[in-house]
Parts: sequence; C-alpha cells; structure tokens
Amino acid sequence: MCASVTFIAIADGAITTVALPSIARQFGLTTAALDGVVVVYPVCLAMAIPASAWLVERFGGKRVLLTALTAFLGSSLLCGAAADLPQLIACRAVQGLSAGVLFPASAALLFATFDAFEQVRIARYMIIPQQIAPAAAPVLGGLLVDQLSWRWVFYVNLPVGVPVVLFGVLFLAEHRGHRPGRFDLTGLLLSAAGLGAAMFGVSEGPNRGWSSAAVLAALALGAVLLTAAVVYQLRTAEPLLRLRLFADRLFRDTNLINLVGLIPILGAMYLGPLFLQQAQGRTALESGTGTFPEAFGVLLTVQVAGVLYARVGPRIIVGCGLAGVSAVLVLFAQCDEDTGLWTFRAYMFLLGVAMGGVFMPTTVASLANIARGDLAQASTLNTVVRQTGGALAPAAVTTVLVLGTPAGAAAEPPLGAYQSAYYVLAVIAAVTAVFAFTLPDGPARAAAAAGSRNRAAQAARNVPRDGVRKA
Repeated sequence: MCASVTFIAIADGAITTVALPSIARQFGLTTAALDGVVVVYPVCLAMAIPASAWLVERFGGKRVLLTALTAFLGSSLLCGAAADLPQLIACRAVQGLSAGVLFPASAALLFATFDAFEQVRIARYMIIPQQIAPAAAPVLGGLLVDQLSWRWVFYVNLPVGVPVVLFGVLFLAEHRGHRPGRFDLTGLLLSAAGLGAAMFGVSEGPNRGWSSAAVLAALALGAVLLTAAVVYQLRTAEPLLRLRLFADRLFRDTNLINLVGLIPILGAMYLGPLFLQQAQGRTALESGTGTFPEAFGVLLTVQVAGVLYARVGPRIIVGCGLAGVSAVLVLFAQCDEDTGLWTFRAYMFLLGVAMGGVFMPTTVASLANIARGDLAQASTLNTVVRQTGGALAPAAVTTVLVLGTPAGAAAEPPLGAYQSAYYVLAVIAAVTAVFAFTLPDGPARAAAAAGSRNRAAQAARNVPRDGVRKA
C-alpha cells in the first residue's frame, strides 16, 4: 500500500506539467498564466508536512493515511472537473496539502512495522515506484491529453487510488507512537508559513529572477519565520517538529547528505531533458527515452546495496555512490551537440547506478538510533529535508544556466552553460561524498545485523531437527 501511495503522489506531481498547454487553450490563457497550478502544489505540500507527525501520533497512522489519500483522490476528481483556473488552483492546493501528509504518514507506518534488517529489504521494493513514477508520468500524461483530455491527468488517480483505499480499510494494521501533547498551533503557523514562503521563493526564483521583489520578499520572510520556528520549538516541551532529534549525529548527518546530495542528483535529472531538447534540438520523445535508463541503473544498484548494507554499512555505500555521481556528471560535462543519443543513455544508466547507492542507505540509516515512538516525527523531518533538496535542485541548475547565458543572447542558454551546470553539480556531489565517508554508521550496521540474527533465530525455532518446518 505504501508503494502505491508513493507512486500516486509522485506521479501526480510530474504529470500535470504535460497538460499545461491543453489547459491554457481550454481556459483561453497563456501557459505562463498557469504558473500557479504548478507552484501551489509544492508550496501547500511543504505547509502540511509539519502537522503530519502530530496527526499520526494523535489519530493513528492508518486513519491519517487513509483520510489523506481519500482527500487527495477527491481533490483529483475536483481538479478534473474544474470550470475555471481559480477552481483548478484551489483544488490543486488541496492535493498538495493531502500529499504533505501522505508521505510522512506512509513512511512512519512502513518503518514502524519492520525492523532495521527488514527495512533494507522493503526499501529495495519502495525504490521501484519512486523511480518509475517520474519517468512514466510524462509519457502517460501525453497519451491521456492526446487521446482523451487534460482532465484525465487528474481522473487517472481514481482507478489507481480507490482500490488502495479499500485495501487499506480491510487489511492495514494500525500504529501509534507515544501519545502527543497539546497541538502546537504556534509552531504550526511559524513552520508552515516559513516553509511555504521559502518553497515559493525557491520555486519562483528561476522563473521571475532572483532579484524579483516577490522572490526576495518570500525568501526573506521564509528565513525569518523558519528561524523563529526553530527557536520556539527548541524551547517548547511538546513541539510540533521534534528538532531535538537532530542532536543524534547519525540522524543529522544522513539528513544533511540528503539535503545537499539531492541537488546534484535531481539537478542532473532536471538538466538532462533541457540539454537534449535545447542544446541538441531533440524531440520530447527522444528526451524521455534518453533519460529513462537512469531508472534501470537505480533499480540494479539498490538490490546490490540491500545485500551489502549490513556487511559494509551505509557509509561506504553512500560515499561511493556520491563519488560515482560526481564522476558521471563530469562525463556529462563533455557532451556537445554531436554526442549520440545512445552515449547519453549510457551515461544516464551509469548515473542511475551511482544514485542507487544513496537513496535507500541514507533513509534506513537515519532511523537507526530513533526510538520507535519518535518514528513519525523522524519521518516528517526526513520529508521536510527531501522536499527542500528537491526544490533546490532545479533552482540551482536554472541559476547556473542563466548566469552562463550572455546578456542579450537568445532565450536558450549556449552549450557552455549546460557544461558548466554539470561541472557545478559534479563539485557538489564530490564534496558531499567526502562528507559521507565520515558518517558514523556503526549503529546502523549493528541494527541491521541484529535484525538479521533475529530473523535467523526465529527461522531456526520454526524448523525441527527432522527439517520439516512447523505449521
């Protein structure tokens, strides 16, 4: 069920962009006028995340997950039925709010159900929807828009999501952490407003320009509110976001790796289609098939990393993965107008191979020292960090491209700007790799090894001396 929820939420975030030209024609607007449809989703998602841990602890993971998923599906239906742009933006905002609760709630349920050894195995399966969804969404969206209507990019969530809700009602087990204290309304207002303002500034910076008054005001307001939120919640006995969890070095370092390491990883995924279509003049279909091999590389490495996790630990896996990302980005920086599509595909596959050593080990290791009752809070903080890193990636890439485009030049950046962007991403990945090799991963290896021994002992107890497994 968690895999299905992840697929739906990620795909929805990626599929909408394909439908924007068709929506603009329907409402008699320009595509640029639909910017709110895209931006409102990550902004509202960021605003809802801080409340998710308290909701899970107060009402239970199952109830919160199913309620959020139902709200997500209902708002998807309303998005598809929207009669004008304001209705579409409003319903899209509800989608974002629902998704902001879905991600932490599903992660909290997943990691509360399985021990560290099993978490490694489960993460090997969870990576499938995380990689397939963003790759398949644009293709599916194009087919739906061409063959049916833009409204079906929202309606398509229902035939996938409704069976998931029914399955959850019938079979999903309940989970609660420790009983939460009184709802921290002040903490919610500060953190939600701060995250929302910061996400708006980061998302709109590349489009409006970093010197835009609206962008500067949003970033400044976000910084002030987030600083106030941190100060307030560190002094509160029952904060909405348990920031004291960052006192644990393993949790803090893995999140720092995710925050900075996602910039070169997701930045490369954002930059690839731009390079193929703008620098090389390829079609959207060639762009999609050119970047898709990355998913196969990730799926391959995650399976290997799952086997090696308890033996060598996340420090070696993550450090080597980020070093590999840096090396492949240097290869990308050598590409020019004459680079063949199959060469680019091979580089994308290698990038996926390297990326696969980062996602799963950092997620599992981040929870190694976390008490079971704090899992909802830890999952929420992990989600905040990942969403922030995901927003910074395209912003960083676009900024480098803009800086590399001569003043008064054509709208599209020159080849050198793309190459410079790849070099910048490679440097960020290399620095993060050096930091990853300092990761104190002893507790993570010990937790995974203990889980492995427990499973082996349990299996041995179920097998009598005659070798016949007990019923």
